[in-house]
Amino acid sequence: MCGIFGIIGHPEAANLTYLGLYALQHRGQESAGIVASDGVRLNDARAMGHVADAFPPAALARLKGEAAIGHVRYSTAGSSEAANAQPFRIAYHSGEVAIAHNGNLTNAVLLRRQLESDGSIFRTSSDTEVILHLMARSSYRVLEDALGDALRQLEGAWSIILITADRIIAARDPRGFRPLSMGRLGKATCFASETCAFDLIEAQAVRDLEPGEVVVVDREGIRSMRPFAPAPPARCIFEYVYFSRPDSRVFGQPVSLVRRRMGKQLALEHPVEADIVVPVPDSGVSAALGYAEASGIPFEFGLIRNHYVGRTFIEPQQAIRNFGVKVKLNPARELIEGKRLVLVDDSIVRGTTSQKIVTMIREAGAKEVHVRISCPPTVGPCYYGIDTPDRDELIAANHSVEEIRGHLRADSLGYLSLEGLHRAVDGEGGFCDACYTNDYPVPVEAETPSQLRLFDRPRR
Repeated sequence: MCGIFGIIGHPEAANLTYLGLYALQHRGQESAGIVASDGVRLNDARAMGHVADAFPPAALARLKGEAAIGHVRYSTAGSSEAANAQPFRIAYHSGEVAIAHNGNLTNAVLLRRQLESDGSIFRTSSDTEVILHLMARSSYRVLEDALGDALRQLEGAWSIILITADRIIAARDPRGFRPLSMGRLGKATCFASETCAFDLIEAQAVRDLEPGEVVVVDREGIRSMRPFAPAPPARCIFEYVYFSRPDSRVFGQPVSLVRRRMGKQLALEHPVEADIVVPVPDSGVSAALGYAEASGIPFEFGLIRNHYVGRTFIEPQQAIRNFGVKVKLNPARELIEGKRLVLVDDSIVRGTTSQKIVTMIREAGAKEVHVRISCPPTVGPCYYGIDTPDRDELIAANHSVEEIRGHLRADSLGYLSLEGLHRAVDGEGGFCDACYTNDYPVPVEAETPSQLRLFDRPRR
């Protein structure tokens, strides 16, 4: 789960990259980094934590030049530590290069073992570093050719942006798992995981990169290449369900409108007599609006979210039930007391948080709580760049809908059907829905589920 941004041809490239990462902060909160080119060499700034804390003015001042790329990270492969903060920058026989990667390589374990047996020395536990080693060992000396040679050996999901002294290269894997868009800001060309980053810097979104497309931008202009064999598209449907910001366009569609359609379809599939529709903020808001519109039940913000909660907080010595959830959410008692609620959320993973929310709403006086989820039951982990738990931790992989309803202590529980989800998205297919079907479009190595732990294991 990461966000990437890049821009070339602008005198404030690093500052604009900083802003682009700010817009993509929801895609990763562990670390942030920027690499800029002054036309001769690359300079970088990387740190753990949020974008606002990672780049003090002195750090940004060092990042001179008209080209820069950036990355915000939430780890799917590799531990949460400073060494794994991207973009990664190396110097090899063809010069300096840095890379920012969103995705997950399903054959990274095998590739890393082969590279290490041939003498490669890794300095991180991230699968992204595999790409740089493959480039450095390529027999091709032209950067674009070496990159294509490396990328053809990869399996899984990757949207990447690379920077050298004089160019930026952006690419998507042949199935297009993860999003990547291209934009324009005056004469500058920019790339981002989501179009909300373009909105912040007042750039114009141009188009999505096509699956399997490589775009090179340098002094000669923009050129597009397709060095891979075509593959059936497998765009991540979870980007629409939860991951992307609602004000973005992803895979060509406005996320907020897709989520509203999910909510409308959910109301058709699981109607219930109730007094108000309440979203679990923020990710459940758009679907709840759709549910309210289709059902005619009034929409209310019955849960208020605290937007100033960090990743950790101090818990008082005196035990407070459901403390972690209460720090982030608080029920508006005057709106929900004595009411029959439809509680709309985007997904249920382990079920722990959902149970606490239902309990908190009941304690605030709700008469009934009917939980509605705007996606199908999550029964499989993601191996393509979304950080989901192992299968044995997914409540829907091991329990029936009725058992989950009992666990949540809800009066009823309804999930959007798989057919309804695809109808809400576009109905034309071309999406990866493996987390709901266990039908994985790219074969997964036996050790892939333990990839993070394998990479972090001390070497003998």
